[in-house]
Amino acid sequence: MSNTLYLTEQLVSRASVTPNDMGCQALIAARLAPLGFVCETIESGPADFRVTNLWAKRAPASETQALEATELIVFAGHTDVVPTGPVEQWDSNPFAPTHRDGKLFGRGTSDMKASLAAFVVAAEEFIAAQPDTPLSIAFLLTSDEEGPAHDGTVIVCQALTARGEKMDYCIVGEPTSVERTGDMIKNGRRGSMSGRLTAKGVQGHIAYPHLAKNPIHLAAPALAELVTVEWDQGNEFFPATTWQISNMHGGTGASNVIPGAVVIDFNFRFCTESTPESLQERLKSVLVKHGLDFDLTWSISGLPFLTPPGTLVDAVVDAIRSETGIDTQLSTTGGTSDGRFIAKVCPQVIELGPPNATIHKINEYVAVADIEPLKNIYRRVLENLHTRLSS
Repeated sequence: MSNTLYLTEQLVSRASVTPNDMGCQALIAARLAPLGFVCETIESGPADFRVTNLWAKRAPASETQALEATELIVFAGHTDVVPTGPVEQWDSNPFAPTHRDGKLFGRGTSDMKASLAAFVVAAEEFIAAQPDTPLSIAFLLTSDEEGPAHDGTVIVCQALTARGEKMDYCIVGEPTSVERTGDMIKNGRRGSMSGRLTAKGVQGHIAYPHLAKNPIHLAAPALAELVTVEWDQGNEFFPATTWQISNMHGGTGASNVIPGAVVIDFNFRFCTESTPESLQERLKSVLVKHGLDFDLTWSISGLPFLTPPGTLVDAVVDAIRSETGIDTQLSTTGGTSDGRFIAKVCPQVIELGPPNATIHKINEYVAVADIEPLKNIYRRVLENLHTRLSS
């Protein structure tokens, strides 16, 4: 069994359902400390939702190198996992790492404990080969990524900014691949903005519609128009912005009452061609055009970010090609990640991890054949950045 696989199994065996870390970060810190990492635990959140964060940093070995080194690469990820769902539907205990047909089964195997293990072993191997590297390396781990994400990575980024810590590159270990490790990386993510529309009417008896105003009927033409709006056309890195209704609530529960209001929840997944302000204004103009009496509230969970081809992307693309022979695909699709917080304080952020077909599902697994190449890719990225910095 490889070191990476063994550490993956150790992490999976800890039932770290968000926001609980269950000792995962302590296990990782114990591996990093002998390598020269200074490990710091940052706790945050209320007593009933306490979040554990780890910031571990290894500076260059000598004072001269420390003064000369201007680059820090951060491996970022989360030790928390989503709930298992009905345990009886799993073919094996979700927190007892189990091998079947060349696959390692367990909650968090692909999202994202295989990546965490690969981070650690890649760092161990690289530092063993280059103990005096001028490259600084850090780990930023949280137990609040699968939850509200209020007390995790965002808190650490704020603390680091307050004391003047700067990042140059960051690899987030999210499971980004499709068929094989390395066939897709995320070099950006779309923004996410949710809204709640309350369209107002006049409640009344359903047999006397002339004495009432049905807000569902009034809102329907506006909703139909919003469905057809082309918000933007996207660009070479991002698909076009989309708008989707997620929930609609109206009525008293009685079949003979016209409701007095309807509440509609919706979400924008938007690219860099649009801004939150432009989207809000365009949506509001449609509602006004249709003469609705309404209230609107907004919530932005993340802004879009993009790392175009450059130092980090090139180092990762080369590492993947050298290790696997794959010419990776750059993508910005999918949901949000903690990369949205890191991108505010780090100019180059990418996400790279194993295939994501089973994440959050019953019988989540990672193919054993995908684990070691992932570790090797991470190590090769360190080697590429080291060579660039040392030349």
